[in-house]
Amino acid sequence: MENGAAPTAPAVIVAIDGPSGTGKSSTSKAVAAQLGLSYLDTGAQYRAITWWMVSNGIDTDDPHAVAAAAGKPEIVSGTDPAGPTITVDGVDVAGPIRTQEVTSKVSAVSAVPEIRTRITELQRTIAAAAPLGIVVEGRDIGTTVLPDADLKIFLTASAEARAARRSGELKGADVHATREALIKRDAADSSRKTSPLAKAGDAVEVDTTALTLAQVIECVVTLVEEKRAGK
Repeated sequence: MENGAAPTAPAVIVAIDGPSGTGKSSTSKAVAAQLGLSYLDTGAQYRAITWWMVSNGIDTDDPHAVAAAAGKPEIVSGTDPAGPTITVDGVDVAGPIRTQEVTSKVSAVSAVPEIRTRITELQRTIAAAAPLGIVVEGRDIGTTVLPDADLKIFLTASAEARAARRSGELKGADVHATREALIKRDAADSSRKTSPLAKAGDAVEVDTTALTLAQVIECVVTLVEEKRAGK
């Protein structure tokens, strides 16, 4: 056990799910950094494959066209929580995948079973390779991707709180419009046939509506430490 890692800390796999605007990314990154774990933003991978489809002129409303191209792009995720990276075919796409164009198409692309199979395999490979464990955030991690995760957390918050946070991130965004878009995306992601957004039966639900980010991080770190102590 080099790198100063405590020999008493077994590798721990943490799944953090929930809709947009619950503080998932900020919480997951901070928890991973604090506990010396790897970090994976699975949403970025779906955004990356969506960006590739858009960039290559694939009709994202045509599931057959999307499925046919599912295996083409090479997606590589860097798992350092202090500076997570994502590349497609060697191109850094961390910025381009956050555009409104990609955001508006990611649910449709993500609903295609061939896309989910491809990305799920990628996620499982990354999680299995994490030396000290990993925090994986997304929408179907505890239910589909890593059903045997050591700890599953489902973050929730009211639609109002989520919209306020998201419009804070999207500078100058209209809170009402943001709220409508979030509700629409949640409905799409919760009702899709393949790996819908859902809370695993054995997940710990954390409602972040009235909590500060620091409080959410503290809560999750405590849950992980308790789980690790019991392993």
